[in-house]
Amino acid sequence: MLENFPFYVGILIVILLLIMLANKIKVAYPVLLVLGGLAISFIPGVPVINIEPELIFFIFLPPLLYEAAWTISWKELWRWRRIITSFAFVVVFLSALSVALVANYVIPGFSLALGFLLGGIVSPPDAVSAGAILKFVKVPKTISSILEGESLLNDASSLIIFRFAMIAVATEQFIFYKAAMSFSWMIIGGVAIGLLIGWLFMKAHKYLPTDANTDIVLSLLTPYIIYLAAEEVHSSGVLAVVSGGLLLANNRHRFLSSKSRLQGINVWGSLCFILNGLVFMLIGLDLPQITSGLEEVSLLSAIGYGVLITFVLIVSRILSSYGAVLVTLIARNFITVADSRNPGLKTPFILGWTGMRGVVSLAAALSIPVYLNNGNGFPQRNLILFITFIVILLTLLIQGLTLPYFIRKINFTTFDDAVPRDEAYHLLRKELAEHASDYLRTTYSDQLESNASLQQLIQKWEQHTNGVDDESIGQELKVIYLDLLNHQRQWLITKNKEDQSLDESVIRRQMHYLDIEEEKLRYI
Repeated sequence: MLENFPFYVGILIVILLLIMLANKIKVAYPVLLVLGGLAISFIPGVPVINIEPELIFFIFLPPLLYEAAWTISWKELWRWRRIITSFAFVVVFLSALSVALVANYVIPGFSLALGFLLGGIVSPPDAVSAGAILKFVKVPKTISSILEGESLLNDASSLIIFRFAMIAVATEQFIFYKAAMSFSWMIIGGVAIGLLIGWLFMKAHKYLPTDANTDIVLSLLTPYIIYLAAEEVHSSGVLAVVSGGLLLANNRHRFLSSKSRLQGINVWGSLCFILNGLVFMLIGLDLPQITSGLEEVSLLSAIGYGVLITFVLIVSRILSSYGAVLVTLIARNFITVADSRNPGLKTPFILGWTGMRGVVSLAAALSIPVYLNNGNGFPQRNLILFITFIVILLTLLIQGLTLPYFIRKINFTTFDDAVPRDEAYHLLRKELAEHASDYLRTTYSDQLESNASLQQLIQKWEQHTNGVDDESIGQELKVIYLDLLNHQRQWLITKNKEDQSLDESVIRRQMHYLDIEEEKLRYI
């Protein structure tokens, strides 16, 4: 381990350089990281990185899922719940089924159980790849919300398929009623455990004498404890982390201080930045080792199988996307849907084309045990690993590099947000400032005549400025201003609940500003 430490440091430096290059040339950084890892793997004398398969899920998945749950908008998730659910469960299952049938028919020695195992591995699209690409292009909030919501749930559905397929391969049998009971427990138990442990951590944050540092450490422990607890009772650790993360995220202003929230954003952003970079670099670094394990199948045949499975995944997701939208259009005649407008032919295509594979697929493939419980080698393990690598590489290169082009060619004007995000933010700031000045005049009317600093503070809010005069603030005004900030937070929370058309990211941006204002008071 220690003799390879300089190599690991070098890998981190390469990751940083490649991500900076990706931002410079406006290419999704997962693409460059995979290619960079692939190039490094061919350098003579490069150490082989081995990670215990059973640790892959535990190291990478819990924090990445937890951070995603904290950043997503619950309002948008609930608003688009029907189409998100259809993409996260129905589309993933149809993709896995398509892969299973094709693999069983085309690949020699590939049973239907192995086909479903491969399908469960490669069926979930990677949210990191899509997010890295979408930041360079403008898409409607609808599409980004659906993709973010899908990414939270499709990991759980694909890993459930993966787990059942593993059992079928190991036992060579599949008992439907037992599978149905196990499936129900994985979902219900996972959600219940996530909510319970999330609630316990929320109380710990609120009632224990924590500071910003201990709050952040507790937040780092939370996803791992939730995941372990759920997996110990054979429920879905992924759903547990997601549900617990959503509970804590939507109550963050009740139990975390402004300092904890501000520092937590930076810590979690840096952690997930490194984890994502390592995973995509690991994909490229692992290719020679995976290729060397191909014994009974020629390299050319294995590449052909990988290309075929990639084609099946792309086509099945696009067709499923049109099917999901069609079902939504039919359902709007009987039930209320989030958006009754006809999305046309372009929106489903973009939703279908954002099917790049990545972190979850790699983690699932590497977690396949080398040997079965009876001591025999796991059938087709190396071929599954190789096909997974080809799928990840091709979807990143083909879809990842062409997605910005398709988005620019498609005119989303008629389906864009009702109010542009920046304009909505400025309108919200104006409305909030008016509410703040009214609140100060009403609540502190007695101090208004005698306190010149309070008059200045009201004037500043009325002028919609970004701060206050640090030198003019006394202790009394600090107390008043802190009360105002807390009142504004409650107003924003209420505004977010009542105005369903308002983008929650606008609310969070203003909440972040209020946290910064509160932190400034500590240094005045």
